[in-house]
Amino acid sequence: MTKQTKTNPDELLVGLVSISDRASSGTYEDQGIPALRDWLSAALTSPWKMESRLIPDERAEIEKALIDLVDQVGCDLVLTTGGTGPARRDVTPEATLAVGTKEMPGFGEQMRQISLKFVPTAILSRQVAVIRETADHAALIMNLPGQPKSIKETLEGLKDADGKQVVSGIFAAVPYCIDLIGGPYIETNEAVCKAFRPKSAIRQK
Repeated sequence: MTKQTKTNPDELLVGLVSISDRASSGTYEDQGIPALRDWLSAALTSPWKMESRLIPDERAEIEKALIDLVDQVGCDLVLTTGGTGPARRDVTPEATLAVGTKEMPGFGEQMRQISLKFVPTAILSRQVAVIRETADHAALIMNLPGQPKSIKETLEGLKDADGKQVVSGIFAAVPYCIDLIGGPYIETNEAVCKAFRPKSAIRQK
C-alpha cells in the first residue's frame, strides 16, 4: 500500500477508532466515533480532518488499524474508544502498546484521576497512550473511554460552576505533544479546552 501524502501540512489528521464487537457487527449503533467527532469539532479552531474505523475487539485487527492510520494514512493523532476494561475481550491497551515506540503514561494516569472524581470503578480502566514513530513520521495514539460522557470529561477536564478549570483534561497537553513530534500546530477553542504550551512554543498571531 502506498502512503498517502497530506495536501495541507498545517492540517491535523486525526484517526478515530471505535472498538466494539457489537457495534462493528451492527448489533447497536456506534456512539464513540460521533462523540469524538463532535468534541473535536467544538474544541479545534485550526484545520483538521478525520479518518475513522469501526472494528471488533480483536487484537490483530486493532494493531492493523493503528498501524495503517499512522504509517499509511499519515495521521498525527489517533484516538481509540472502547476495549480498555478488565474483561477478557478487552485488548485495546495491549494492541496499542504493541505498535508504540514510546509509552506516554501520563495520559492514562490523568484519565483515571478525572474519572475517579465520578466513579470508583475508574480504577478498572487500563487506558494507555503511546507515540508511534516511523522513519519520516510520528503520531500520538491515545485510548479513551467508551462512553460519550466519559470521553468528554477525560478530554476536557473538570470545571466548577463558574467555568474555572478544576482538573485539566488530557487534551490540554496534546497540541504541545504534537509540536514535539513534528506535527502541525494545533489551536483550540479555549472555552472548551485551553491548550498549554511553554511561552517559547506559542506562535504569535
